[in-house]
Amino acid sequence: MMPTKYVVREALGQELANQSEKCIQCKLCRQECAFLRKYGSPKQIADAYDPTSRKDQVMPFECSLCRLCAAVCPVKIDPAAMFLEMRREAVARGVQDLSDYGRILNYEKRGTSTRYSYYALPENCDTVLFPGCTLPGTRPGKVKALYEHLNNSIPNLGIVLDCCTKPSHDLGREKHFQAMFSEMQEYLRQHGVKNVLVACPNCYRVFKQYGEALQVKTVYEHLAETSLPLTTDISATVTVHDPCATRNEGQIHTAIRQIARSKSLNIEEMKHHGAKTICCGEGGSVGCIRPDFAKGWGVRRKEEAAGVRILTYCAGCAHFLGSVTPTSHILDVLFEPEATLAGQVKIAKAPWTYLNRLLLKKHFKKKIPAATHRERTFVGEDTAKGGMLKRIALLALLVAAIVAVRMSGLTQYLEQEKLRAIMEGYGALAPMIFMLTYAAAPAFFLPGLPITIVGGILFGPFWGVVYSITGATVGASIAFLISRYIGRGWIEGKLWNPKWRQLDIMVEQHGWKAVAFTRLIPLFPFNLLNYAFGLTRVKFVHYVVASFICMLPACIAFIVFSSSLLEVIKGNLTAEFIVGLLLIAGVSAIPFFYKQKQ
Repeated sequence: MMPTKYVVREALGQELANQSEKCIQCKLCRQECAFLRKYGSPKQIADAYDPTSRKDQVMPFECSLCRLCAAVCPVKIDPAAMFLEMRREAVARGVQDLSDYGRILNYEKRGTSTRYSYYALPENCDTVLFPGCTLPGTRPGKVKALYEHLNNSIPNLGIVLDCCTKPSHDLGREKHFQAMFSEMQEYLRQHGVKNVLVACPNCYRVFKQYGEALQVKTVYEHLAETSLPLTTDISATVTVHDPCATRNEGQIHTAIRQIARSKSLNIEEMKHHGAKTICCGEGGSVGCIRPDFAKGWGVRRKEEAAGVRILTYCAGCAHFLGSVTPTSHILDVLFEPEATLAGQVKIAKAPWTYLNRLLLKKHFKKKIPAATHRERTFVGEDTAKGGMLKRIALLALLVAAIVAVRMSGLTQYLEQEKLRAIMEGYGALAPMIFMLTYAAAPAFFLPGLPITIVGGILFGPFWGVVYSITGATVGASIAFLISRYIGRGWIEGKLWNPKWRQLDIMVEQHGWKAVAFTRLIPLFPFNLLNYAFGLTRVKFVHYVVASFICMLPACIAFIVFSSSLLEVIKGNLTAEFIVGLLLIAGVSAIPFFYKQKQ
């Protein structure tokens, strides 16, 4: 139960009381949702909620916030509203680590940045097209064509390339969201904008809920009411996925189906559609910490579609569902109908999506005669700055150190052959000390990379690899055994985050393959990973063998790179150094290619 000494914020307190009093525990919501099946009915969760409990601090971040629970609730309560307030509570108290959401928050930050944002408002502009973030990156040609078509019926149509900051909203970053959205809204209002045409369902929900004086409508409603692009009609059967952000917007559901039928498409509805649609899997950024929950929604959608092409009007949903079953965006059908049904539409993926957004911005700068324009400089409550500057400063420091060493004459002490000769003078003692040092590093959470580089310098490309991989494997094994047999309670306290519990699920499903996967794809901090595997059911021998084999590629890359590092500092570029750089690039590219396959 919630401690009597701790008072939650008023909004959360009201939601907890509402869920506790009104939930009749009918189990309808739990039948639909894996998250609720895990944690219990809304009443049970509300009654047991403890804001000081680590479990209850991370629990709401596993909810997709899709509101299917509200759609099936016979007494019309909205549990998702409670989970959102729980998220806000955790963020406000500073107890929620948002590092797992770095990818989505960086994506949002780019969207609102000076480089990617652009507002172009012609003379007497009272309506703007707001295409969102994903559509301009994946389908820039469609955004251009859409603007051209809309401009025929709205002569003074403006464009706003920006992010509505819904990721921050859903992650509970309330102050940042309110600051960013309010600044955008005020700018548009002050410059005479009254109407916003959105292409993204998430943007629609944000503008409708927080837009105040701004009237929001989807471009699909506008197209259904006016005219469609003059392209070929196609005869085929499709099914429609309604994004959960617009589950209660019947007029949008109707418009999408009207557009589809106007192109001679036959619609077979899935079990869950309209107000009772299910999440594609991306809702609430759950995939960042519970990919099994996220993928579960996609699997359900695939089963309900039963091989029929899915038509949706959210670029995010199209991307996520497209990885599991044929899925197209409604704009693909409108502007490239034949190629869409043939599965031949070119959809850009990262990193090309970022280039597309920059090129689209350049296009609209030239295309629209803007009486008022701007690139956004406002950063709201997000005070985290200087990431790039820090990287540049670190590089500059490294270069300065190399220059200082060369100018000071200290290079005489960096003769690699002399250093290796000294090591040979110690006989077997030198590599033993090195391997023992490396073995101790993981247990004390010391970084292994500097030790690896020293190994390459002192022992060369062959023995450096032998000693480094031996030390790393022994160290990883020691951490594993400490976690499993000695410090289990302490380690469990450190690894309560759902991301680490997901590792246990991976091991449960894939055994030693989970060890191999996480060694090759660095999704988790290396030293913590060693301890985390000790809490799982993976066999020790399997852990050791998989760790040894799958740590080897990175070890070889960095040892080859560092084996002639001192020669490079002295100004002699060697083949080993170049090969090492190429090997490091290859190892570093593994996560990128993995993400591309997802």
